[in-house]
Formats: sequence, C-alpha cells, structure tokens
Amino acid sequence: MPKPRDAVLHTLRVHPVKSLAGHEPGSATVEPWGLAGDRRWMLIDGTGKAVTQRQQARLALIGAEPRPDGGVRLSAPGPARGPAPGPAPLTVAVPEAGGGADGTVVTDIFGTKVEAVPAARDAHHWLSTYLGAEVRLVHLDDPARRRPVDPEYALPGETVSFADGYPLLVTTTASLDALNSLVAQGDYPEEGPLPMDRFRPNLVVAGTEPWAEDGWRRIAVGEVTFRVAKLCGRCVVTTTDQRTAERGREPLRTLGRYRRVDGRLIFGQNVIPERTGTLRVGDPVTVLG
Repeated sequence: MPKPRDAVLHTLRVHPVKSLAGHEPGSATVEPWGLAGDRRWMLIDGTGKAVTQRQQARLALIGAEPRPDGGVRLSAPGPARGPAPGPAPLTVAVPEAGGGADGTVVTDIFGTKVEAVPAARDAHHWLSTYLGAEVRLVHLDDPARRRPVDPEYALPGETVSFADGYPLLVTTTASLDALNSLVAQGDYPEEGPLPMDRFRPNLVVAGTEPWAEDGWRRIAVGEVTFRVAKLCGRCVVTTTDQRTAERGREPLRTLGRYRRVDGRLIFGQNVIPERTGTLRVGDPVTVLG
C-alpha cells in the first residue's frame, strides 16, 4: 500500500473563467485567494447572478486559455451534429475601470454580493450568442478585498476569487478510483469510470489511501502549506460530461449512498493557503495534521 510520504502532486488545474473548461499547467503560483489566474472571470445574467454549469451545462464546452496579461482567449466547438464550425476565437483583455462610480458592477455569487468589472461588449455578445442566453463576462479586479471567505472557516482577512467558496479544492486519485469502483457496482455502471475533471479540482494528489483526505487538517505541497477548511459538498455539475455537456446521474447517485455527511454529498477538501509560493507537478505532499 502507498505510504503517506509517497504522496505527490499529480495534477494542477486552473480554470480562468468560472465553469468554463480548465487547463493543466506544469506549475502554478499560489496567491492568498487561490492559484494565480484561477476563476478571476465569471459569467452573470441580467440580474447580476452568477451563471455556472448548474444553469448552463454548455459552459463546459467553452475553452478559456489564459493570457500572460491576465486576459483570456475564448474558443468553442461547432454543433455536435452537422458541419457548421464553432465561433471564431475571441481574445478578451482585462477590462479597465468604467461603467460605474468605481468602475464595477455588483454581482451575486450564491447570495454573496461581489463587485466586479465588466469585460468589453464583444465578449458579452460572443458568449450570449453561443449559449443562446443573455450573459455578461466580468473580471475580479481586486481579489485582496472583494470577497472574504466564509468567516466560520476563515481567519480575518482571508479572501477568495470567484471559486464556489474557498481558494483551492484538493482531490486524490485514490478516492476517485474508489468512487469509480462503487459506481461500477451501482445502478448506472455504464456512466463510469468518471474522470477527475467532473470535480473541477485545483490540486490532484496521488499516492494516498482512498478517502485519506477526509482526515487532513493541514498539508504541505512542495514549499506551500495549506489549512484544510471543510469537506467539499458536490452538486449537479459533477454529473456533467465536460466534453459533451451531457448530464448523467453519477456520481451523485453513488455519493448519496456512500458519502453523505450532514446532508451533503462529499468529495474532496477545500483548503486555504497559509503562505504563497510556486507549486510544481511532482511536488511531495505531506500531511501536517
């Protein structure tokens, strides 16, 4: 069986735009509010509410390539049926302040009001046309002060980007293997095995026991240490195939049977950086408490 000292950082994942496709760099900088460039952009509807894969599964199909200046390059495939191509890719620059008293609009991310800066109009049009619904793209200009972490789990001054609630999400390959074994024995074995991108983590750790992360309180990944905030409750996004945008029943059916904690379906741990630094794939992972 693998020993704790054998645990390593298997994969890094950065999602420049919340709920759009992510990418896997070989290294990434940890900032106080998460990985550099992770979820600094988000879609909102006409009322300012966050638009995610919960409402629009097709967001999974839209690529968001990070640019060195903090902008993103959007791309998307054409229709699943027929020869029509997708829209021409669009590069979106980090917006300058404008459009309000301090250049921001008020957004609503799961009931929390967060100020953000709207992107250029061509980004709104590109995304609205592709989705067939009116949306706007906004940028989190100042993550150091815009959105605090839930004070029940945070220290004073800790903030987060447009992630669901915490700076980073950690999962393990061993737990995914265990979950897939349970899916194979369940009601919908044809839906497995599920890939890790269903869970949209930032850090994927290899070399642990299944579900070992449930008991973590502090971990070190390379030169960076993290405080474990809380187990991650999962939603319908995990049932969305990130390559086709089709919904299934798994893994929620299986998590509901085997991984229900305080009414939530659990997979992974939310963590908060204790210091900044650079992570690299292959870095050792040490459980500190």
